[in-house]
Amino acid sequence: MNKRLLKDLLYEQVARIGKSLASPKRLELVELLAQGEKSVETLAAQAGIDVRLASAHLKALREARLVAARRDGKYIYYRLSGRDVSQLLVTLRETAEEHLVELQVALAQITAHPETLISERRETLLDKARRGEIVVIDVRPTSEFNAGHLPFARSLPLDELEKRLADLPADRTIVAYCRGPFCLMSDEAVQLLRDRGFNAAKISDGVSEWAAGGFPIETSTE
Repeated sequence: MNKRLLKDLLYEQVARIGKSLASPKRLELVELLAQGEKSVETLAAQAGIDVRLASAHLKALREARLVAARRDGKYIYYRLSGRDVSQLLVTLRETAEEHLVELQVALAQITAHPETLISERRETLLDKARRGEIVVIDVRPTSEFNAGHLPFARSLPLDELEKRLADLPADRTIVAYCRGPFCLMSDEAVQLLRDRGFNAAKISDGVSEWAAGGFPIETSTE
């Protein structure tokens, strides 16, 4: 094989990754899978698409070796093929945010109350959580929390939050997080908590952003 053909082949293989991610829904599916293994049915419901379309998108991601699958009875479960896949998504999003004004504007619009977004460094937040000065809550579903969560975080799914307010201290700041900058569950949690008299704020990080920054992720057993 001559050098030109070899270079073309090399770039073609790398381009397989870019092609597989060149779809908004596939990016969302990768973000959902960064939270842990999920069935096709769960992914379809969370992404707001039908099962057939979800399967087609997952097939494209699998062909690029970005996801892996296993069968359990009549159900098929997908997972990311490696932590580097979620880190790739974080890098891609951060690059888009740096260069695309349209994305910056859209991100500003999804946060109803920008003043609730904590700007402190991750190291500072981790130290405060370790010392008990703040309470970090993970408002994702319990299965996602078990698959991986921020250190010292408590699992408090959004759909259970109002019923479990008594579990939270009234004299400390409650810091919520969910799946990352595009996730709105933490905004809803902060609004609910503030309406009930809590001092609440959010961080835009999810587990992918936290891990990409070199910080530890913990897991739990059910």
